[in-house]
Amino acid sequence: MDSGVDFKGLTGRIKESPHNAWREEVLNPQLRYEARHLLPYYLWIEKALLVEHQRLGLINRNEVVDIHSAIDQLHPDEVLKQAEAHLSDMAFTIEGMITANLPQPVIAWHVDRSRNDYQATAQMMHIRDSLFDIAAQLSELVRVTLHLTEKHVDTVMPGYTHHQAAQVISPAFYLTAFLEFLIQTSRRLLSVYNEGNGCPLGSGAMAGQELAWDRDRLAEYLGFSYPVHNALSGVASREWILRISGEISIFATSLSRFLTDFTQWGSNEYGFIDLPDELSGISSSMPQKKNFPILERIRGRTSHLISIHMGMIVAQRNTPYSNLVEVSKEAGAPIPSLFQTMKSLLRLLTVFMSHLRFQEKRMRQACEKEFLGGFSLANALTLEAGIPYRTAQVIVGKVIVSSINKGLIPADMKAKDVGEVCMEYGYKVSISDDWVQSYFDVDQNLLRKRSLGSTHPEQVREMVNRFQQVFVQLENDWSQYQIEQQKAKRTLDNILKD
Repeated sequence: MDSGVDFKGLTGRIKESPHNAWREEVLNPQLRYEARHLLPYYLWIEKALLVEHQRLGLINRNEVVDIHSAIDQLHPDEVLKQAEAHLSDMAFTIEGMITANLPQPVIAWHVDRSRNDYQATAQMMHIRDSLFDIAAQLSELVRVTLHLTEKHVDTVMPGYTHHQAAQVISPAFYLTAFLEFLIQTSRRLLSVYNEGNGCPLGSGAMAGQELAWDRDRLAEYLGFSYPVHNALSGVASREWILRISGEISIFATSLSRFLTDFTQWGSNEYGFIDLPDELSGISSSMPQKKNFPILERIRGRTSHLISIHMGMIVAQRNTPYSNLVEVSKEAGAPIPSLFQTMKSLLRLLTVFMSHLRFQEKRMRQACEKEFLGGFSLANALTLEAGIPYRTAQVIVGKVIVSSINKGLIPADMKAKDVGEVCMEYGYKVSISDDWVQSYFDVDQNLLRKRSLGSTHPEQVREMVNRFQQVFVQLENDWSQYQIEQQKAKRTLDNILKD
């Protein structure tokens, strides 16, 4: 199916245009994706290569000026229009359009070049900018959560183990665990960024290049920390995106657990949290219901993030370690969805956290009806009455079971009841009702935990302060990398303008 375009100008092997099915199913979608997401990076790379062309003495200053001007004239819409004449390939299209805008041919321009490292570099540049976006959203979520945490340091609620009410905690104590998780996620993504911020440009097709390209300088011009050391790894490896998606999938897995708690706490049975009407849903047939579908949406999207990671792993598995379309494009096809889903999830989660309301009265009532001071009472019988700890546990357990069978609540527990069970085990204790009931006092239970990282309000405030400091440093680290990239781009532009 000859289109009338002479493709021999691109390659001696192909003279006919791509088949319609091939173009429609593969080439055009790829082209649209690259025009939308990768074109700015391709043009940045072209400028870096242009400086190197001049340094190597391949082109003169006037030719640099002409090519630079032609690069700046490229526009995504026009690139898409011109692509059919260039095998619907982004690299060929850019090259062809720049060439067409030159006053005269530049003989040595693009000599010793390959699409392989060119494409790999653009992909990495796009991915790292997406990481910056995610880091910024995580930072906003941390700020919102910190604000909510500071409101509820002294608020009581039940903490659960094995799905049963276990001990008195505070919403702030729980949220500091959530904050630690968010900060760890951002720190781990920063670590992955550091490890993978190597520039593939200069790797060539797979074995390096024939001319003495200054790869350290190319990496610097493009905002990378260093050039990828091995040329084959430069074009074959896509491990970096797997590390990123892996961290995101771990984030999604842990997040789903926090979301499960919030979902349960929003049920009628718990009633610990509430959301404003604009973030709530209704039933079409049960008017008494107020649903929180935002939590279902967010938790549902965690599954997409995990499946994307697994899909990209499977797509790379058992492929040769070389430059492959199967790895670079097919295995990487879910990358836009990975970042879009993550950004959407973080936006929804930030909205949820900024509007979340804890129902303090309901949470206190839930604490007061449960015998959550049993652990403290057993400790006291050991430390103050000299009863061996395991025996003290048994004694308190029997007292609580007896109280429950009598329909009593913790506030009804008497010293007499405890003393009688102690006597059964051969221990006479001198205790008062106030002494016993103090161990079931909800507020006192919050204050009794004193160890580092506990639910004691002062320990929670200490955690909040520490996380704030770590968070500021983390934001500065991310910001510094962005500044370095912006500086690299300005430096390159200044070199071309001089």
